[in-house]
Formats: sequence, structure tokens, C-alpha cells
Amino acid sequence: MRQQLLVKEKEFTRARDALAAERRRMPWVAVEKEYKFEGPQGKRSLLDLFDGRRQLIVYRAFFEPGVVGWPEHACVGCSMVADQVAHPAHLNARDTTLAFASRAPQSDIERLKARMGWEFLPWYTMTDDFDKDYGVDEWHGTNAFIRDGDRVFRTYFINNRGDEQMGGTWNYLDITALGRQEEWEDSPKTYPRTAPYEWWSWHDEYGNEEASARGLEQVRRGREGGQAADDNT
Repeated sequence: MRQQLLVKEKEFTRARDALAAERRRMPWVAVEKEYKFEGPQGKRSLLDLFDGRRQLIVYRAFFEPGVVGWPEHACVGCSMVADQVAHPAHLNARDTTLAFASRAPQSDIERLKARMGWEFLPWYTMTDDFDKDYGVDEWHGTNAFIRDGDRVFRTYFINNRGDEQMGGTWNYLDITALGRQEEWEDSPKTYPRTAPYEWWSWHDEYGNEEASARGLEQVRRGREGGQAADDNT
């Protein structure tokens, strides 16, 4: 029975990869308005939220007056999403920043993050119509953006049950314009791509060449033993 289901599992994986490839070919829609946010260090633009990286993912979390749980908690569903988020260092290694945005003041956001163990999540306060303009003023949702220099473009959006899968590094990358940036992906030729496995590292060791070398040695041994073959289906 398991072998029969495995066929369907492989079909599902290939279909998921094909869908992600279509996302990578979606048009980039220019962001024309100058949106403003508040962060721990003060006022921030949408461009600032990229934190110098090429891509940005913004999850609209409901934490503000009128939301069930306020002021001790964010909404239950949004809190579950935050609990699921993998360490953002892995997204950062793919030139991608993840941020949460709500309407609560920064003092409340910092208190909530400390209570819930979400200190590693960049979390900003919206101050204008960003949520209304991007379909997240009444319900949660995840927007993906990319920048070309100082120009910002929206590249994808999911909400409702689409947000259920969010939290893991791979699912976040799969909704971005550049994807996982690995050689096996079906992406435009100009997109950055590296060998699978080889860019991975411990979340506190990115940028450490010695640690990277140790990780590559593990990949090499796995490939020799048939455990890390480049079968991406």
C-alpha cells in the first residue's frame, strides 16, 4: 500500500514543483506608493523592510485592538503561523527577508514577541493603507516582493488555506519570484541557482567557511552512500 501511495506522493511533489515554476514566471507588478511602517528603530519604508536583501515576504498578522486575545495575544491562527516559522537565517541565505506586519504599536509587539518566544521575527507596525492595498485588511495573507535597485515589485500573494503551508523555509521560497535558487528548478536562465544541499548550513553558521566545508563533507558522504542523490522528485 505504501508503494502505491508513493507513486501519488511523487506526482504531488512534481505538481508542486511545476506550480512553483509557474509562480516564478508571474509578472512583477510595480509598487507605486510610498508605504510607511514603524519598527524597533523607528520609521521604515517598504524598501527598508528588505533589510538589504533582494526579496521580501510579508505576513499580515492580526494583532491590534478588536482582535480576540488583544492585548495579551495575537489572533489564534496568526499565532499558529508564527509558532511554525523556521529560523529566518535560512531564508536570509537565499537573499530573502521574512517580516510580519500588524497595526499594534511597537511596544505591544515587542511585549508579545518576548512572551511568545518570537524575538527572531522582524515585526512591523503598519501606518497607512498597505494592508488594504494588498488584500490583507480584513483577513490574513502573505505577500511576496522583489526589488530591482530601489524599485519594488509585488510578485505573488496567498491567503486563506494557502497560509496553512507557510512557516517552512521551502514553502516560503516556493512563493517567491526566485524560488529556491537551486540548479534542478525550472527557472528562467538569468535567475541565480546553486547546487542543492551545498548552500545549507546551521542557522548560526552562515558565512563561516569552516562550517560550510563541514556541511559539504557531509553532503559528499551522503551522495557516495546514495542518501543524498540529486533526485528532486
